[in-house]
Amino acid sequence: MAYKIDENVCIACGSCAGECPTEAISAGDVYVIDANKCIECGSCAGVCPTGAISLE
Repeated sequence: MAYKIDENVCIACGSCAGECPTEAISAGDVYVIDANKCIECGSCAGVCPTGAISLE
């Protein structure tokens, strides 16, 4: 089970992308986590200012 970013809550600040050790997070209108690269470490969720990131 990978982490997921809630597109309705994400403000596209980029805080999460820099924390991901596997570079699973990519930018767009909102940020997206590639479930195949996510190692479920939770680093991204810990830095998200809006709480948009959670386990699927």
